Amino acid sequence: MEFIDVKFRERIDEFKEQWNSKKPFRFLVVDNFLIPTKAEEILKNYPAVDQGEWDGTTYINQKSKFQQREFAQGSIFSKIFEELNGKEFLKDIEYITGIENLIPDEKLFGGGLHQSRTGAFLDVHVDYNIHPETKLHRRLNILIYMNKEWKDEYEGHLQLWDMKQKKMIGNIAPIFNRMAMFETNEISFHGHPIPLKTPRNMTRKSIAAYYYSQSRPGNEIASEHNTIYINTEGIKGKTKNIFSGLKALAERLSR
Repeated sequence: MEFIDVKFRERIDEFKEQWNSKKPFRFLVVDNFLIPTKAEEILKNYPAVDQGEWDGTTYINQKSKFQQREFAQGSIFSKIFEELNGKEFLKDIEYITGIENLIPDEKLFGGGLHQSRTGAFLDVHVDYNIHPETKLHRRLNILIYMNKEWKDEYEGHLQLWDMKQKKMIGNIAPIFNRMAMFETNEISFHGHPIPLKTPRNMTRKSIAAYYYSQSRPGNEIASEHNTIYINTEGIKGKTKNIFSGLKALAERLSR
């Protein structure tokens, strides 16, 4: 593979064991996921928020997060997603996760490049369970972080939550060349609810790819739903959402 480091495959049995050890839902964190020179090249070409077509729509539970999912044929981003969606990598993640017959989303609905400015947040949630166009079951998320010199004080950690126990089970810093993979089901609550505190000239950058299947285990089947958000911050979270809701309203009125 052109982008993914060969060490990923060399450690695949170790990763499978780590994946299966996690409860109540399974996840995996892999550092140095991409070949170092390729990771550097991706970061060098990663477009600024004011370059290209970014969707930065504000919602009550999401603010200052931008998405881009269309790339020129032959560009480095077109190539990395071709690899993430390719048969060779699909075979690897099927082996690790035990999820058979994974189907990539070539249109990158909700995926692609993600970039967040200071003040950005994404409340803890479970994802929509059915693709709105293909009607396939959403099964797996992969996020690759592209942030050098990241400090804990910037916040923006990917939080994973066991909402039955009401406790955080993962707090993953979005550091450079780190991959986070987790299954998506009715209990896989995740997000980065604490607003970013990055310097004004610094953003939180990531690459997102999602995977689907024709069916899923019977105990995971639920009626089709959109993203479901949970407030994990109490009064602070409610206040934050009031202001993001007002911003969202202002955006829509201005259109």
